[in-house]
Amino acid sequence: MLTVDYDLLDLRPGMTLLDLGCGEGRHAFEAYRRGARVVALDWGVDETRTTLKWLTAIGEAGEAPAGAAATSVRGDLLALPVPDASVDRVIAAEVLEHIPDDAAAMAEIARVLKPGGRVAVSVPRWLPERICWALSDSYHANEGGHIRIYRGDDLRARLAAVGLEPGREHHAHSLHAPFWWLRCATGVERDNAAVRAYHRLLVWDLTRRPWPTRFAEKLLDPVIGKSLVVYADKPAVAGAPAARRWSATSGRLDRERAAAR
Repeated sequence: MLTVDYDLLDLRPGMTLLDLGCGEGRHAFEAYRRGARVVALDWGVDETRTTLKWLTAIGEAGEAPAGAAATSVRGDLLALPVPDASVDRVIAAEVLEHIPDDAAAMAEIARVLKPGGRVAVSVPRWLPERICWALSDSYHANEGGHIRIYRGDDLRARLAAVGLEPGREHHAHSLHAPFWWLRCATGVERDNAAVRAYHRLLVWDLTRRPWPTRFAEKLLDPVIGKSLVVYADKPAVAGAPAARRWSATSGRLDRERAAAR
């Protein structure tokens, strides 16, 4: 299940992409298949191991084109183990709402992006998230849970504050909003028939992509889409000096020209 639109991210073969808070790798897998040099980063040991396992399987199955590369590393979003101005694209999907010092995390994103680079940031949308919080404390008030609810203008202002230029935005996963409302209303930790039935619908939609649910989600995303996605660019600097590039396969530093595109 992808939240980011790769066409709006403008990810092209050969680009270096950093997937922050990668979880079990859903966005990293698609970027690898599109020919990027992918570094999937998460704080969780299990998450990075699982992501690396599947990235390796994708490569061995020949699903990634020649020139693509991928790895998974454990790291802190507040101190990324990546040189300045070294990556073309960054994805930070559903992670900033977990971080107390989100401004520092956004500053790190701006630091590692090359001039002219782009980041896709997704966070829970304000209205669906506010309903979840109202229905259940267990949904968010736990270790590693959501600590804030973003409004769109607030997220854009925070990105601009670290020197990024917010551009296009959209919403995604409207069919997931009622699922979480149902879970919150009936008990996040409880298992019941209604939640199981709705979950089967979501799995069916994910695996089969039938036109009725695809049409419904497209229609409902602007209204109750559970995720907000904002794309922001790092301003290009004409005549910028050579920048270091992090090799996705070995962590070696190369030299690469970071001129504006």
